[in-house]
Amino acid sequence: MDKKRILVVDDEEDILNVLRFRLEANNYEVLSASDGQEGLNRARSEKPDLIILDLMLPKLDGYKVCRMLKFDETYKAIPIIIFTARAQKKDEEIGMEMGADAYISKPFEPDVLLGKMKELLEKI
Repeated sequence: MDKKRILVVDDEEDILNVLRFRLEANNYEVLSASDGQEGLNRARSEKPDLIILDLMLPKLDGYKVCRMLKFDETYKAIPIIIFTARAQKKDEEIGMEMGADAYISKPFEPDVLLGKMKELLEKI
């Protein structure tokens, strides 16, 4: 079975490292980007199986990245998990309006994230 490719977009290196370690341990291939523009470019060039996207990013925020991908026929099927420290209900609602498939707030439970990823990946 091919490894699923996951793009993690987060400007905090610690988070990228923790996620990379966790995901690779669960047999995922991990791509990463540290700002919104780079995340958008990598999503378009690599077409990952799923994207984990922070909201507060340099250059382009996560909402914009999510929206640009979800409103594009070529990329709209890629599941996007918004992954953020902004845990307000309003933030979650905006994320869903932008087309996000799931919303997980930091600090996070790795099992919750992995479970949600598995669920979304099974749908595609």
